[in-house]
Amino acid sequence: MIGPSFAAVLAAAAGGDEAAFGTLWRDLQPGLLRYLDALAPGAAEDLASETWLRIVQGLDRFTGDERAFRGWVFTVARHRAVDRWRRRSRHRDELVPADALTGLPAPDDPAGAAVDAISSRAAVALIATLPPDQAEVVLLRVVAGLDVAQVAAITGKRPGNVRVLAHRALRRLADRLTADTRVRGAV
Repeated sequence: MIGPSFAAVLAAAAGGDEAAFGTLWRDLQPGLLRYLDALAPGAAEDLASETWLRIVQGLDRFTGDERAFRGWVFTVARHRAVDRWRRRSRHRDELVPADALTGLPAPDDPAGAAVDAISSRAAVALIATLPPDQAEVVLLRVVAGLDVAQVAAITGKRPGNVRVLAHRALRRLADRLTADTRVRGAV
């Protein structure tokens, strides 16, 4: 919180004083990023930039105390996040070729750790041996790190179907890896 000097800092920032705006930014940016990261993981920096652009555009019209200003900043941020959700819901994601995913790190989870245990190319090649619907679900869940609802929306399947496909695919991959380990141990 800026405290008693808030009104003077706000007036100076509205008048174009970069140092005063910097004071507002340093005070609010860390919390704003945490908030936006919770609302839209991976997009916090972009949304914060959009938020600050809106704040700058409306700074001379704002009236109120520091508490009201904080509320206004986070309201603008929430609107930016909601706009992003709306844009994303109107535009279906396009499938990415498996070759484009080979260099991406897997998320930090047990399935991702299993995929990381073998080279990315070998993992994608192994996943490619699955039936197409299972391979797509595994790539979206494990490699892209999407949740069940996102995968369901992308593939046009029900969330329950996505879970079943992922379970069957991971079971199939585990069986193949176990069989490969046994064969290597026997040689």
